Amino acid sequence: MPILTLNGAELYVEDSGTGAETIIFSHGLLWSGRMFDGQVAGLKSKFRCVTYDHRGQGQSPPSPTPYDMDTLADDAAALIAKLGVGPCHFVGLSMGGFVGMRLAARKPDLLRSLVLVDTAADTEPKMNVPKYRAMSFVTRLFGYRPVLGQVMKIMFAAPFRTDPARDAERRTMEQRLLGLRDAPTRAALEAVITRRAIEDELGKIQTPTLVVHGAEDTAIVEARARRMADAIRGSRWVSIPRAGHSSSIEEPEAVTRAIAEFIDGMRGRSAA
Repeated sequence: MPILTLNGAELYVEDSGTGAETIIFSHGLLWSGRMFDGQVAGLKSKFRCVTYDHRGQGQSPPSPTPYDMDTLADDAAALIAKLGVGPCHFVGLSMGGFVGMRLAARKPDLLRSLVLVDTAADTEPKMNVPKYRAMSFVTRLFGYRPVLGQVMKIMFAAPFRTDPARDAERRTMEQRLLGLRDAPTRAALEAVITRRAIEDELGKIQTPTLVVHGAEDTAIVEARARRMADAIRGSRWVSIPRAGHSSSIEEPEAVTRAIAEFIDGMRGRSAA
């Protein structure tokens, strides 16, 4: 580490913390495992915490082949096997949630629990696809600065974008967006917006599941996430006030607390 060869690709992996149980964190489109910095800081005293960057995102090299959400789910399964940490807790945000649902439905023996953050099980709404492709075309010609404001509005709710006390955090997020690599990011975008729905597999999920959703998320509105949660037997729901589509960054303490309480509750139920 930090680069592991898995499923025919190279992935950047960070591994920290101690504990008998492991949490794997799977990030959203345009970001990296760094979007879980707050959760790792809050949980690594009790858990082994592993973050990784999807193909071509963050510090992972570009994918050597085209890929889709099924490929990324196979990457995650290979990571769990390589580290020998199954069954583990799996936390997936947005795109990471697409991965987590596929793992829980198809390889349940790898997971101890599933936390789905700011995600949904349906296809990308048709009205979003041309907008996202148009933005991608602009970035190919001119970089990310012309669309920076639009992307920030998609990713973050107004409380994060407008709070003067969070100027430094906001600038950090903007710099990460401006530093995106064009071709690998377009490949990731295509994998997301052309993804197949997984709603028909949600009934197979037996893994204890927590659904965490930003109350002000406009990229995946609450109704879509609620449909997903309702289709997963026994899932629990936590709404995060003042958060949008990147709640792990916007309200890190609330998301960390939700994860910790969910896992602690599982332990309590097992003991009972």
